[in-house]
Amino acid sequence: MSKDILQKIIAHKRIELEALRAKKPSLRQALLQSETGIIAEFKRRSPSKGWIKEEGRADTIPLSYQQNGATALSILTDEHYFGGHDDFIRMARQSGVSLPVLYKNFVIDEAQLYAAALCGASAVLLIAACLTKSECRQLIDKAHALGLEVLLEMHSKQELEYAELEPDMCGINNRNLGSFITDTEISFRLAELLPKEVVKVSESGISDPQTVRKLREAGFRGFLIGECFMKTADPGQALRNFISML
Repeated sequence: MSKDILQKIIAHKRIELEALRAKKPSLRQALLQSETGIIAEFKRRSPSKGWIKEEGRADTIPLSYQQNGATALSILTDEHYFGGHDDFIRMARQSGVSLPVLYKNFVIDEAQLYAAALCGASAVLLIAACLTKSECRQLIDKAHALGLEVLLEMHSKQELEYAELEPDMCGINNRNLGSFITDTEISFRLAELLPKEVVKVSESGISDPQTVRKLREAGFRGFLIGECFMKTADPGQALRNFISML
């Protein structure tokens, strides 16, 4: 290989790396500007319910969510328990998805952040219950260096101290990851204890537009909803119907 060609290849590699580190579509901004704030989730399976939509396609459902009014998307990439894959984000992007996409997985290592950036995610989920505070701080810093935003998920009063790490968004998971019991009251209880200016996201167990209205009044800007749409024959249409009732 001539030195000339090698230099061209390396120059192009630098451009590729800049693109990898560049800021992606902002989930935080999308939630702040949206009147509905719905993060529609592509979720084919769950450990508690088994298959929700085994035949669900990543090259059609996420795009349908976008066309039917989603503010942003969440795509499950955990393979073993949720039937997900990193490729699902790639497929969604290739199908025409331009909305912010949350990389939804159990992130415990920097390598997963590189995977998220490479497959086209805009933000990653970090779960307080899975990480020490110092691990969480390191992962937030690394995510930001890769141009990714962070949605930091908490479930208990004790975990709220993680909010001082200043993630881009704070999520309250209504589902207990140990027992899988879901209760949206957790969002209402914990919202009052979070700093006022934080962009708050309520996750799991939301199936009623009335709940979204009440959560908005309590200061939430994002609402992560998956099963409610995925269990229907046409998730995109189910999302459209849900928004029309808001």
